[in-house]
Amino acid sequence: MAEEVVVKGWVYKRRKMGAKIFIDLRTVFPQEFTGQVLQVVVSKESLSDDEFNRLKKITQESALEIKGILKEEPRAPGGVELHVNKVLWVNEAESPYPLGKKAHSPDVLLRNRHLTIRSPRYQKILIIREKVTDFLREWFKQDGWYEVFPPILVFTAAEGGATLFKVDYFEEIGFLSQSAQLYLEALIFSLGKVFSLTPSFRAEKSRTPRHLTEFWHFEAEGAWYRYDDIMRAQESAVAYTIKKLLEDEKMRNWIKEFRGDISILENIKLPFPRIKYSETIDILQSKGFNISWGDDLGADEEKALSEEFEQPFFVTHYPTAIKAFYVKETPEDPKICYSADLMAPEGYGEITTGGEREENIDRLIERIKREGFDPELYYWYLDLRRYGSVPHSGFGLGIERFMRWLLKLYHIRDTVPFPRLARRKELV
Repeated sequence: MAEEVVVKGWVYKRRKMGAKIFIDLRTVFPQEFTGQVLQVVVSKESLSDDEFNRLKKITQESALEIKGILKEEPRAPGGVELHVNKVLWVNEAESPYPLGKKAHSPDVLLRNRHLTIRSPRYQKILIIREKVTDFLREWFKQDGWYEVFPPILVFTAAEGGATLFKVDYFEEIGFLSQSAQLYLEALIFSLGKVFSLTPSFRAEKSRTPRHLTEFWHFEAEGAWYRYDDIMRAQESAVAYTIKKLLEDEKMRNWIKEFRGDISILENIKLPFPRIKYSETIDILQSKGFNISWGDDLGADEEKALSEEFEQPFFVTHYPTAIKAFYVKETPEDPKICYSADLMAPEGYGEITTGGEREENIDRLIERIKREGFDPELYYWYLDLRRYGSVPHSGFGLGIERFMRWLLKLYHIRDTVPFPRLARRKELV
């Protein structure tokens, strides 16, 4: 390898060794270098005095466009380095850079999020995240699902009313969407099987490493899909996404950088294990948790439970009382419903919630009233049961929770460029 290329990027580090300058450049062009640091070698004899002296003093995060010869160098990051022979463009950054070479607290990194996301670490996270959504879409399209585009400004609640963000809509009250599910249910009567990727909002004041008030929601609904059908779709899509990521050498290496051991990802097998809610209560009680049948599983309970598994698994057949009004009750026992959460192993807990929907209008009206909502506000949703109701099921996957487990990250805030947290209101 010895080809002349033009490279564009930003200075990550600079050091001088004898008559040479070494610059670590965060590149975005050529695209194949995005997400890695390219070592740039500047020799005095290859440049004019002005160009060499300018690069000798170049500051962190200065923008560069340079031309040079790309050569193999096993000791360099990525195994190649660029020997500069022409400086095409420079924009020198002010110094000192707010996020210099020392370690910074989460508070500083969040306050300077617009700069934090420049680092190679976040470049990799964002590129992997894009691949995750690409492969999820790919599986669903190959399986015959249609992508649709539901609204995020809504006027009825899909989840609990206490977690709604209210907005002023021409002197009326609207809400930011908690889920696209109700709209996806309407669309199955047009297209059969649909999915969407939209932002969802939950006004929860949780302070855990797995909660955001705004997150990206990959959701799907299928007509004539039963409980087992939708679980098979979820596990197949998740397994496909992980398989495709690991087949890409760059993605595989980056994922390994984050999580170290990738054997759990390599050894995922279908079908995923299924464990009933009642069994999880027994397991948690045996671990010393003060929990009874009918209690919801919180972050601590999910963490302890998911430490028992080495691959994703479903918790099925939850109590009806702790699930949303649209979940179908089992005919054998109305206190149990066809709801299932897909849990990530290694202590990470829930990454999807799904199940079969109630198609009987009378039972649905009763459940809506029980939740304290006015059935009149759901007239259009009830019409779906009046005119050609069919069995149907769906689920929602939180992209950020999936990413947190995939990369074995401590906090979910690192999975999204600009995290929205209950107790922080950043300007960016």
